[in-house]
Amino acid sequence: MNMFSTRQNPPKTQAELIYEAQTRRERQFRTNVAISWLVLIFILIILFSGQGITIGTKTFSTIQLNTEFIKKNLPFIAGGLGETIKISLMSIMLAIILALLAALGRLSTFPPIYALSTFYVSLIRGTPLYLQIFFFFLALPQLGVVLSGLLSGVLALGLNYGAYMSEIFRAGLSSVGKGQREAAMALGMTPGQTMRRIVLPQALRFAIPPTGNEFIAMTKDSALVSATGFAHELMWRATRVGRAESNNLEALIMAAMFYWIMTMILSYLQGILETRLAKGER
Repeated sequence: MNMFSTRQNPPKTQAELIYEAQTRRERQFRTNVAISWLVLIFILIILFSGQGITIGTKTFSTIQLNTEFIKKNLPFIAGGLGETIKISLMSIMLAIILALLAALGRLSTFPPIYALSTFYVSLIRGTPLYLQIFFFFLALPQLGVVLSGLLSGVLALGLNYGAYMSEIFRAGLSSVGKGQREAAMALGMTPGQTMRRIVLPQALRFAIPPTGNEFIAMTKDSALVSATGFAHELMWRATRVGRAESNNLEALIMAAMFYWIMTMILSYLQGILETRLAKGER
């Protein structure tokens, strides 16, 4: 019986034991992190509960929120989520196109194209995003070009993030080994075919994870579009009702929670995407 049991359940190898120990440590670490998050959230709830905290003989006051205001205006502020996501998606698509073109230009050996791409990156990175939004919204009308708040915000966000992301795409294009280009040429591929079939697929796999980080940052920076008076954006709605009823604290806390939730969801989706893209490397 013992021989049969040993044959059915052979002793684990050293590698399996090490892997199980690592898995247990990772599981314990995630559990401790989750507990710490719950403690921090509990502290925030107490901080905004409006009830005093007594420590020894001293009583400390906490922040009293207007729950009636929150209940009444929560649907109105939440209605700006769709527009915020739409602004971010339109802007990131424009930014990806500009970043790829700028990266290709910075790798070009043709001086005018190289100069144009470096000039674009230098100009945009050298001026604030807030100024760029107002340039499209307030300065261009003097030249006879009138843009809506939405279009001004999308153009400014796309141009701004495209300039910063161009370095990501340039690094991705440069990461493809020279030997692969030479092998493509030996097979008779044209430079265009080599770029489309060999270089770009590998470069995009390298560039997608940091592009996800830029999209998360852009989602938060989309709040600057509210400065143009775009009436459907999340931040504009929060500031409007907060000022109207003198409850700016509650309104901004609600907006902050929506941005925070969006960021966590996007970070989770980015983690899934990075895991899938890393399968080939593993």
